[in-house]
Amino acid sequence: MKLVIFGLTITSSWGNGHATTYRGLVRELERRGHQVTFFEREAPWYSANRDLPEPPYCRTILYNSIDDCFATFAYEIAGADWVIIGSYVPDGIEAAERVTDLKDVPVAFYDIDTPVTLANLASGTCQYLRPELIPRFQLYLSFTGGPTLREIEDRYGALAARPLYCSVDPELHYPEPKIAQRWDLGYLGTYSPDRQPPLERLFCAPARDWPKGRFVVAGPQYPAGIDWPLNTQRIEHLAPQEHRGFYCAQRFTLNVTRADMVRAGYSPSVRLFEAAACAVPVISDRWEGLESFFAPGSEILVADGPADVMRYLREVPEPRRRELGAKARARVLTSHTAAHRAAELEEYLVRAAFSY
Repeated sequence: MKLVIFGLTITSSWGNGHATTYRGLVRELERRGHQVTFFEREAPWYSANRDLPEPPYCRTILYNSIDDCFATFAYEIAGADWVIIGSYVPDGIEAAERVTDLKDVPVAFYDIDTPVTLANLASGTCQYLRPELIPRFQLYLSFTGGPTLREIEDRYGALAARPLYCSVDPELHYPEPKIAQRWDLGYLGTYSPDRQPPLERLFCAPARDWPKGRFVVAGPQYPAGIDWPLNTQRIEHLAPQEHRGFYCAQRFTLNVTRADMVRAGYSPSVRLFEAAACAVPVISDRWEGLESFFAPGSEILVADGPADVMRYLREVPEPRRRELGAKARARVLTSHTAAHRAAELEEYLVRAAFSY
């Protein structure tokens, strides 16, 4: 198939999780014989931090406005077998209006931020999607599964809402036993106001209670006024190729979920799969549906408060720690790689095309 994707970014991983998702997915689609053209809106914060300016597995087109994009590439867009529009795309509403007006071109919406999208739709503040556009998509692909899919169909009139969860690239994420363990607990994630309270509870509190422990937080956009514990190292940004080394230098890694995604459930994060693929034991906050991705207690550890985190850090013996990591990695490799997602997407597109 000839696929056109309008996504937030594929060229820059700075301050977002979209780029790594698109990179793995598009590469695997190309390996399956599909031809992908990726449209990315020029943005100064991405253009100044491009760690993959020319992805080798797709044609990448940077544009300045939807008008310019369609004036120059209308023929290519209209000739696609499918057009996929992602969440958080600048001018995403206008792009969706234009492509759904095209004849004989099915359109899918790929929501990498589903709970946030639905909350913003309900409040009327969503800047990249409007409710009346949803029934015009042949597919609504969602990072969130479970009951949310029925809500998208029943409340917003989606023709078919299907889960297309985040995934991991096993070519980038794998164990490196020779890397020395520098930290007892690490966390990787961009700052988010609603994620900071659980980070304070599950990360900062244990760090303060264990002065001899070694802790690290990596990710951009954290306010300068945050009072990090003295035994916590800060790293502003890590490119995707540096994630593996970062995880492998930790005894445990922490997964913290945004509030909207906790409420929705069935919302695994990219970082969760990345760490697991590196065979690093994950300590996660609790949310509905977690057990459908990893088995609590044998493949992942769940923490409801700082006491749980401290118990894992100080009481889990080394053989048990390694076993947890190995089982989590095995689960990821059998169910949650970019190749799995590309195959799932292909099946969704083929099935939906027959009913278009």
